Formats: sequence, structure tokens, C-alpha cells
Amino acid sequence: MCFICKTTDTLKTIRLMIREQLETVLKEYIPELSVPLIASWIQEHRLHLHISNRRSTKLGDYRAPANGNTHRISVNHNLNPFDFLITLIHEFAHLTNWVKNKHHVAPHGNEWKEEYKRLIQPFLQLPIFPDDVKLALRKHFINPSASCSDLHLQRVLKTYDTRKDLSITTVERIPMGAYFKLRNDHVFKKGVLRRTRFECVDITNGKIYLVSAMAECKRIENK
Repeated sequence: MCFICKTTDTLKTIRLMIREQLETVLKEYIPELSVPLIASWIQEHRLHLHISNRRSTKLGDYRAPANGNTHRISVNHNLNPFDFLITLIHEFAHLTNWVKNKHHVAPHGNEWKEEYKRLIQPFLQLPIFPDDVKLALRKHFINPSASCSDLHLQRVLKTYDTRKDLSITTVERIPMGAYFKLRNDHVFKKGVLRRTRFECVDITNGKIYLVSAMAECKRIENK
């Protein structure tokens, strides 16, 4: 059995699930062909999977067992099925890397990269990903990092979003110097690009923050 925690803006539910229930929930978030293997991983590690509200700073995270708690992974609920699955596998690589090496290696070091490559392989052998996503993944795994920092992969994955709010865009698509608002309602002015993130000024406090190029935002025309 395992825990899945689903969070929305108004409701939080936690359920202890048998395999059939688990697979039913997973089908809401990831491609159906990927469900059996993911479900088996969750049960094997007695994982607490937290399906989180959208976060502008990260797509998912992993927490190692501590204080009597089991492994915990969170993934943003608003990701499309391909993005959700890739993010989940990324976090599982942190889990298996911790099982093998505990805290003795770097979070995204060579050991984690090898785990990530190993875990993704069964999914690449199945007809799960569209050709453009599969090609972007193969390039990504030449030297894998956090998938949200791979702008090419994220651009390809974004094309499969089904969001209907046309006012939502990404930071990289608004002009330099333009104002935009993140989900936390902070208003920023877009600055220069530093690798995969833009230097942006929070107009409330004047501090500079590095904001992902693929972070979702709403442009503010007049400030």
C-alpha cells in the first residue's frame, strides 16, 4: 500500500490505496502505458506521493525518510502527462540514488545521472512519448540535469499543454523590460538572461531574483 496526497486550492485528501486504486489515480496524471511500472515503484518504496499545487520555482521534489516518515515525492498537478511522468522519474532517481548512496553524493552528480538514465529506459522502449518528446529526451540524457533547466525539452513539452487560459505565457516569451506577474502575485520587471534564468526585479522590494525562462506568468501591459 502507499499514500497519495492530492492538493487543490480548496481541498486536501489523503488516502491509503491498494494497487487498483493507485493505478486509477495515476491514470489522471501520466500516460496509461506508464502506470503499471510507476505503481510498482510506488508500492515497492512505500512512497508518499504528493500531488501539489502549481509552483513557479519547481516542478517536483524529493524528500528522504526522516523522523519516522517514508520517502516523499511531490509533483505539480498542472503538468501535462508527459511532463508529469518525466518529473516523477527524475524524482524517483533521487530516491533510488539516496537508497544506494544516502547523502554521500551530490544531488545531481554522476550517481544520480546514472540512476535517471537507468529508470527512464523502460519508458523509452514503450510507445509512450511522441517522437518530438522522445528526440528531446535523448538529447537531454546526453548529460541530464533538472528537466526544468533544459529549455529545449521544456519548450517541446509545453506544446502538449491543454491549458485554455490564453493570458498565461512564459517569461522567455515576453519582451526585455516588460512587467509580469507570477502565481504568487509578485510583479517583476524582466532583465537579462543568465543561462536558463532571467534576472528579474521584484518591484515591491527592489530585490533581484533569478526566474526560470519557462516559468508561467501573466504579462502586465501598463505598470
